[in-house]
Amino acid sequence: MTLPNLETAGLSPRQLNFLLAVDCSGSMTGDKMASLNYALRAAIPAMREAAADNPETRVTVQVLRFSTGAAWHVEATPVERLEWQDLTADGETHMGAALAALAERLTPEGLPGRQLPPVIVLVSDGQPTDDFEAGLARLMASPYGRKAIRIAIAIGADADLDVLTRFIGHPDFRPLQAHNAEALVNRIKWATTAPVKSVSAPVTGATPVQRLAQEAAAAPAPAADAMVW
Repeated sequence: MTLPNLETAGLSPRQLNFLLAVDCSGSMTGDKMASLNYALRAAIPAMREAAADNPETRVTVQVLRFSTGAAWHVEATPVERLEWQDLTADGETHMGAALAALAERLTPEGLPGRQLPPVIVLVSDGQPTDDFEAGLARLMASPYGRKAIRIAIAIGADADLDVLTRFIGHPDFRPLQAHNAEALVNRIKWATTAPVKSVSAPVTGATPVQRLAQEAAAAPAPAADAMVW
């Protein structure tokens, strides 16, 4: 049976916006940044596959880099056309500026059309060096910021888990930790594909965030001897 085309039927497809905020501060120089670039390139085919399995949803990706300040590395791009351009690392960790930039984008004007809750994936290996509180307040005050599914990936032992937990803002959802390249690839792939399946799933007793929290909690913790960063 052929499914009707939503646009020709008079219905625009639902939009699922992925916004990745990536720490590019000086502490990410070297193996961490190389591993992160590899992980993001490796995640794109999995994202395309997840999107193809949910044809009623149009998946768009945006990438924000932050170090000393924040800037958009990838503007809104349909996942089927996404090609990764490697990031480089230098400067400080202006996470507050990154959250403020996300807040500006998370509006009906910045995300037009029929919107599913957007997904924000925040990746960091350190502690904010600017006003994190002000940035978080702006994010939570933005039209789609509080409604967004917020996921955080902590790279290495120096990542500020308390700050990342506050960004997530869900009592059962903890930051995903990656202490080596293999774990980072797995975390990135999960964070960029699981939400597509979760938000597109039939409505049940659990919300998409609750389903994701349950999946994340069930993931095995990294072995102590596997820790590198």
